[in-house]
Amino acid sequence: MNKAQLKEFLDEKVILYNNPDFIESDPIQIPHLFTLKEDIEIAGFLVATIAWGNRKSIINNGHRLMDIMGNSPYDFIMNLNEDDSEKLDGFVHRTFNSDDLFYFLKSLQNIYNNHGGLERVFAKYSEEDSVQTAIHQFKKVFFELPHLPRTQKHVSDPLKNSAAKRINMFLRWMVRKDNAGVDFGIWNSISPSQLSCPLDVHSGNVARKLKLLKRKQNDAKALAELDTSLRKLDPNDPVKYDFALFGLGVFEQF
Repeated sequence: MNKAQLKEFLDEKVILYNNPDFIESDPIQIPHLFTLKEDIEIAGFLVATIAWGNRKSIINNGHRLMDIMGNSPYDFIMNLNEDDSEKLDGFVHRTFNSDDLFYFLKSLQNIYNNHGGLERVFAKYSEEDSVQTAIHQFKKVFFELPHLPRTQKHVSDPLKNSAAKRINMFLRWMVRKDNAGVDFGIWNSISPSQLSCPLDVHSGNVARKLKLLKRKQNDAKALAELDTSLRKLDPNDPVKYDFALFGLGVFEQF
């Protein structure tokens, strides 16, 4: 396929998968339970954090997380105290356990109390053409409170060569203006053109087959290469192609 044919092919796949039916089988359904901006971004951040492994398990544990917080994540976090740690006992998703969760909730409370909220932290450090440095700086802010060393592994760092798939996915949800009703587009201080595609095994394999990506590892260098390719196809909304790459990989075994 030449560039024009590839763009037409991928644009058709975006239309096919970027629609409300996608929500039913995707972790993005968890933040879609809410209407308050802070509820949406907190639910989105937490479910994106556990978004690895079996999708059904991710969704089930996402609902469990919301139940623990009385289905009012922002209110729960802002009123969080040490006694609430007992409510989290027994929560586990793969290697993310109740100790990690309690720190995440405390750190989110700190971010809303002392840093103006999640959007402001990411926007403060975003560069004109990238949010990868912002993710690195966000991790520093996120772990400024005393914490167990083990908990740090649950927030990726692109400057340590991670593709940071889960945070890039979360940022897509929050930033991308989506007329189809899947992504929220509730953060106006970051542009969709700055975003990077959530790179995982499915999107990476499809990208390589379509010659959008040559690098074999799914790391920060691969992400930069994929960004370059996707921005040539649509400089204003490159991460819309996440729907095409993911859909081709997961639903069509492309």
